Amino acid sequence: MSSDKGPKQVDPELVARATPELRSDIEAKQADGRIACAMLRKLAEDHGLPYKVAGAAADDMGYKVRDCDLGCF
Repeated sequence: MSSDKGPKQVDPELVARATPELRSDIEAKQADGRIACAMLRKLAEDHGLPYKVAGAAADDMGYKVRDCDLGCF
């Protein structure tokens, strides 16, 4: 049985709230198409944005969130 749910749905309203600076920082901190949950949370806090906005930006950019502690992403 396959667990593939298809492409992850990204909320366009959350993606629209992601600033170019946040996207740039996500790009700089990702490695091999992945970014740690703790790093993504820190970036969201540094930019004064909700975790969901940072998660939506990472998803929109095609990055997988790894080591997720809270299930935010």
